[in-house]
Amino acid sequence: MPARTTPHTVLLSPAGLPPCELGYERRGSGEPLLLLHGLGHHWQAWEPVLTLLAASYDVIAPDLPGFGTSPPLPDGTPDPGEATLRVLTALCTALDAERPHLAGNSLGGLLALRLAARGAARSVTALSPAGFWTEPERIYAAGVLRTLRAGARAMPDGAVRFLARRAAGRALLTSAIYARPGRRSPDAVLAETRALRDAPAFGPTLAAGRGPGALFRGDLPDIPVTVAWGERDRVLVPRQGVRAKRVVPGARLVRLRGCGHVPMNDAPATVSRVILDTARTAV
Repeated sequence: MPARTTPHTVLLSPAGLPPCELGYERRGSGEPLLLLHGLGHHWQAWEPVLTLLAASYDVIAPDLPGFGTSPPLPDGTPDPGEATLRVLTALCTALDAERPHLAGNSLGGLLALRLAARGAARSVTALSPAGFWTEPERIYAAGVLRTLRAGARAMPDGAVRFLARRAAGRALLTSAIYARPGRRSPDAVLAETRALRDAPAFGPTLAAGRGPGALFRGDLPDIPVTVAWGERDRVLVPRQGVRAKRVVPGARLVRLRGCGHVPMNDAPATVSRVILDTARTAV
């Protein structure tokens, strides 16, 4: 089955920014649940869990600015992280989904926590979130991501298509982020390799990780928070989960057995249950 493309776009007017468009997928009904993908990915990273989550919630999965089908922020935007938070706030307003449950992976996990710190969330599930690294860990993670990006940009589309049709090829392309790359379909691997290759926001967003604002330092005592980490995460090492628990002491810390950095594909039933359990405890 071909990888699904984003059928929806919305024009937003974020505070203090020029109008912008955002692509998104939306399924289900009920309380809103916003899903935020990681650096270099697109909303389809959540495809393995969307049907399970949409059975209980109104699920919205956007392409972050400069990723997937969403155009990048204007050149010279001084703080891409802050600007992205404003865009996501405007998205929730435009879609009548204010104060949603939030779930995010990697960069998306940090964005979810930062939105929650502004009182904009009913609950948060952060899957291997960025923002809890030491400087050597950040440098290592950035190196892994730059290597993946360089490989995606150097490889002709035909070669990616050839590799994606074979289990060993899918492992070569995606084993840095998935513990079980063979579970990813050839079309999904091809689409996400293109998304990584073509994302105009990759460089600016990665560079923003060097700033102090890329670390999450607050607490979220008033809402349910779960921090879940893949035990086989090769990008953000699992010991960062213990550090996250110290920063957000009320958070539930979950170990995702057999999962890599993007766990939705490795264990969709487990990840869905973690998100649902967190959301259902919200008052």
